[in-house]
Amino acid sequence: MKHKQKLIVLGVGLVSAFPIAAALFFYYFAPPAGRMNHGELLTPTPMPAQPLPLLAGEAFRFGQLKGKWLLLQIDSGDCAARCREKLYAMRQIRLAQGKDMVRLERLWLLSDDRRPAPDLLAEHEGTRVVQAAGSEVLAAFPAPADRTAHLYLIDPQGNLMMRFPEKPDPTRMIKDLQRLLRPSRIGAG
Repeated sequence: MKHKQKLIVLGVGLVSAFPIAAALFFYYFAPPAGRMNHGELLTPTPMPAQPLPLLAGEAFRFGQLKGKWLLLQIDSGDCAARCREKLYAMRQIRLAQGKDMVRLERLWLLSDDRRPAPDLLAEHEGTRVVQAAGSEVLAAFPAPADRTAHLYLIDPQGNLMMRFPEKPDPTRMIKDLQRLLRPSRIGAG
């Protein structure tokens, strides 16, 4: 009788230990191949407090937009084809957020002293255009080669936290933002 009880206890112990052993095996010997997010997570870095002039002349500080997610691009005021594609993508990605789009702001940091064309500004109304040429703010945006090739995401606390690839997939960017916006109720009125 005691032998049967010992076998039952041993059986329960093995059944209980199996999921832990399986998890350890898969963690160390067969990790998942892919990642869920499209953008590259960065070490959260607070944005500089340095004021910068908006295109209209008033002062801009990143702190003004605390509580909002910021989708940001860095480009020349000449805005070649790639720059226009990024502006269009930022606008469409914001619109795709539906009721959460009010929580997402668009920001264009000008990397030179050139002024964007008025028709381009009208087409992307609502995008804040900040003159950042010569400022140390541009150095806050890490990139393997060219920081103007990427779109960046700043969280509602004012930290740079994500960089999207050079030629991002807008559908996957929308999903990344939805994964961030839904659980975070910061800035949700």
